[in-house]
Amino acid sequence: MSDDTTPLETTWLTMPDLVEALGEPLGRVRQRIEDAQLIGSRRTGVFAVPAVFIVDGAPLGSLRGTVFSLRDAGLSDDEAIDWLLSYDETIGRPPLSALLAGHKSEVRRVARTLL
Repeated sequence: MSDDTTPLETTWLTMPDLVEALGEPLGRVRQRIEDAQLIGSRRTGVFAVPAVFIVDGAPLGSLRGTVFSLRDAGLSDDEAIDWLLSYDETIGRPPLSALLAGHKSEVRRVARTLL
């Protein structure tokens, strides 16, 4: 990431990568995805999750509630991922950057306006 106005760059973690990154068995990783603690995409043909959603070996804690807000606003998981990683004018940076900085209320407030 070069500055706060550009989309966040990320690598994508496949299921085996997630098992390794989280240090958890595949069943637990799948449960985290089902519970929306992590979201991913099949945009490259294989299901993968943006690596930036994992912080210190665990899913970003504020991601789950934000995902629910985005789904409530009618966004697909692909659209939610794109929104989280892209610059948002209202927030002044990519929403994920704001989440990483601890500003989940602001991100969720904006997410609710996406209806």
